[in-house]
Amino acid sequence: MRCVNKIRDAISLLPQTEIIDINTEQLTITSDTPLSPLFDAVTALGYQVGYHYQLPLSGLSCGRCVAKIEQALAERDDIAHFNISKQLADVSGSISEQALTDIIVELGYQVVTNPQQHNYNFNLTGLSCGKCVAKLTTALTQDNIEIVTIDKNNLNVKTSLTANEIIALVTTAGYKAIAITPSQPATLIDQSLVSEPKPEPEITAPPQGQATQLLLSGLTCASCVASVEKAIKAVNGVDSVNVNLAERTALIYGQASPQAVITAIEQAGYGAEQSEDDQSRRLRQQQQNQQTVTTHMRNAMIALGLGLPMMAWGIFGGSMIIDSTASQISWGVVGLITLALLVTAGKDFYINSWKAFRHHRATMDTLVALGTGAAWLFSMAVVIAPTMFPVAARHVYFEASAMIIGLITLGHALEARARSRTSKALERLIDLQPQTAIVVENGQDIERPLSEVIAGMTLRLKPGAKVAVDGYVIDGNSYIDESMLTGEPLAVHKKTGDHVRAGTINQQGSLLFKAEHIGSDTMLARIIQLVRQAQSSKPALARLADTISSIFVPSVMIIAILTAMAWYYFGPQPASVYMLVAATTVLIIACPCALGLATPMSVTVGVGRAAELGILIKDAEAMQQAASIDTVVLDKTGTLTEGKPQVVDNKIYNALTREQLIQLAASLEQGSEHPLANAIVESARQQQLALSPHSNFNAYTGLGVSGTIEQQQLLLGNTKFMHQNEINISHAEADFDFIASQGVTPVYLAQNGILAGIIGISDPLRDDSLSAVKRMQDMGLNVVMLTGDSVKTAHVIAAKLGISDVVADVLPDGKAAQITLLQQQGKRVAMVGDGINDAPALALAEVGIAMGSGTDVAIESAQFTLMRHSLHGVADALELSKATLRNIKENLFGAFIYNTLGIPIAAGVLFPLTGTLLSPVIAGAAMALSSITVVSNANRLRLFKPSQQHQEK
Repeated sequence: MRCVNKIRDAISLLPQTEIIDINTEQLTITSDTPLSPLFDAVTALGYQVGYHYQLPLSGLSCGRCVAKIEQALAERDDIAHFNISKQLADVSGSISEQALTDIIVELGYQVVTNPQQHNYNFNLTGLSCGKCVAKLTTALTQDNIEIVTIDKNNLNVKTSLTANEIIALVTTAGYKAIAITPSQPATLIDQSLVSEPKPEPEITAPPQGQATQLLLSGLTCASCVASVEKAIKAVNGVDSVNVNLAERTALIYGQASPQAVITAIEQAGYGAEQSEDDQSRRLRQQQQNQQTVTTHMRNAMIALGLGLPMMAWGIFGGSMIIDSTASQISWGVVGLITLALLVTAGKDFYINSWKAFRHHRATMDTLVALGTGAAWLFSMAVVIAPTMFPVAARHVYFEASAMIIGLITLGHALEARARSRTSKALERLIDLQPQTAIVVENGQDIERPLSEVIAGMTLRLKPGAKVAVDGYVIDGNSYIDESMLTGEPLAVHKKTGDHVRAGTINQQGSLLFKAEHIGSDTMLARIIQLVRQAQSSKPALARLADTISSIFVPSVMIIAILTAMAWYYFGPQPASVYMLVAATTVLIIACPCALGLATPMSVTVGVGRAAELGILIKDAEAMQQAASIDTVVLDKTGTLTEGKPQVVDNKIYNALTREQLIQLAASLEQGSEHPLANAIVESARQQQLALSPHSNFNAYTGLGVSGTIEQQQLLLGNTKFMHQNEINISHAEADFDFIASQGVTPVYLAQNGILAGIIGISDPLRDDSLSAVKRMQDMGLNVVMLTGDSVKTAHVIAAKLGISDVVADVLPDGKAAQITLLQQQGKRVAMVGDGINDAPALALAEVGIAMGSGTDVAIESAQFTLMRHSLHGVADALELSKATLRNIKENLFGAFIYNTLGIPIAAGVLFPLTGTLLSPVIAGAAMALSSITVVSNANRLRLFKPSQQHQEK
């Protein structure tokens, strides 16, 4: 009765108020005091009083409408508090719901008694990171809004509000939203009639139609990438675009039609096409790549077939000087043959450079066309009019034009062949998807194309077969190999109620399962989408390369002109020859390809290798951030532990039996989603204890819960919660501490103001948590454990893991504050978690890493998602990120050094020392080699192996 006495004391302090009757459920008074102070007096004690309504409204169009309702409610004595918006009336008081509804209706507005639920999709702009996502999530957290999926580019909600009202909320948060045609209103299903397994947390990808991927052709260097991106961004309805030179693809976000984008790309002088699905895209990409390799190899052989004999002629003493009519005729013929070569094997360079010129651009093709064209024109001028040149300058360079075309084309062929290996990881994922499925109809097994399978169908999975779609088992048991999706080395046992995923492979047993997610909704399809998006993204490090690439070719052309002028006016005789050789070599040796490929090649291979290791990466920027992490913060429950707590101990302090203690606690906790609550309810279920209904249930974040069962006031929670409610626990503290010293989480249960018992709940550590923590420490990382457990329990668990930095007794909303505190100390923090209450901390940390078994909100707030339930994935992700960033830096350094040293050498800075100029032929070979080197270096990431190989138990 302590609660009743507290309320009696509080009410008695109010003026002109007399208590007639009071018990745990009802208060009767006479008073001249307004209702609002009475409500405040009771609610200040932590109890509820009166009624609380949240009524959806319609018909309110402005602030005046809101003011009219507020004025009418303010005149009522039976209303304590209210908060009115155009969409919702939030009212507390003793007024009945019908009376409240009548007031609103009489004012000319409507109360939506059963609001129709709509499902809306929106394109978002202005969000740049996980923190933006977390901010918008908070802004949209309302009772009448259910967030289905949200990321930096897309939002999907179920709500009774209109699309414009959602857009207004997004705009208020500081971002922009564009509505897509909404789907049909959501169907409300009585869940009591449905017997299906609880869905697993999903890896979310943007809704289909939000991102369009196009295959590109005609791109040769970073300048082309900038031109294509500029052309696409100019299309109305395009929000953002990423062009990947390594894959020759463009990923476009926004409302623009694919045909409009394709038209813009074609008008910019390039080619583009759209594929219907991953299989057709992959097939078309392979065809394009094979055609590119074949064409380049053929052209290279033709050009080298002409150039090598001419070069050998000059090397072994043959004259390349025009000194007679016979030599004019013979070299004239050679010149015409070389021209035929240029317009056949080398035509792409000239066609592409002409297109670029028409669009006021300059690309790598421009440099090659100018260099080879200048060498051919100079040589033909010497052949046609040798007397116009000094005798020493009557040298022809037809072999240079042919060899340059041949070597660069050969380099392109080898580069294309190497590039085809960069997407092997993505292709292996696509290969996992079977093309048919066995559908059970009327007791008969019928093999159907995958396109004919719909959700709800019953499918049969035979031994050795691939799972066709996502679903759940309804009969049978077997072991399924999920290593290709999760990286788990051991097959996973599947029985009735368990989920199966498309692309995984059944082993010996046979299963019947219900199709649940098909086509682009399967986890495999979403993983492919996420991998593709990450491969098309750019880290901040790439911005420097992009900036340089945008001005690279014009700068080289200016340098070539200045070089030519310098040799013509200040060089030795014959000045025209030195001028030609130096300028041509500058044009040929400059390589924007290496700059353009340096970042996307490494990102493409790195993201693909991560997928093979069971790590999904949101974007390349996350990898760059992860490479500099020095502190890893690990949430305890579900991260270090299995996330499956169970009751392991209890103590009794009154007349209750152990079964009654569990029965009361489970009855109070039924319906709660908290892991500890689930453990208590599961313990009661295992003991076949009947649960009683409860009332007046309240949950206090980070403290405990309270409620009434059979007129008994119950409190269940931690030490702080007991102290707040003035429960005497001094006689039980020794037991509490002993249980906590075993690494078990103890919770108190109080009955009618008196301590009834303690329940000990244990969440076992993951099998590999100890080895994973040691591995991270060996990498030089500071590992911190973050938990809401008591200090004693937390330190016991941390000691088992070898963790010295422990932050315990943290409320859910305090996790983000702990991340901020570490960052203020100069730490670069990676947060690893799996729960809803981890989402703010995941978004705030430099890098958020979500366990794949975690909640959708946690996964969405993180930049990395671990598909296998192993903390070694955290170390794998950080090591791979460091390796990828190192690989990018190596590529960029090599490209910068090559051009920084190559261009001055080509211009002749070593001439005073050597007395010779670099040959344009050698420059062409060096240019081709630079791109091949970048591609080959990036492909080394395919061989990346984590520092410690481990076997899951």
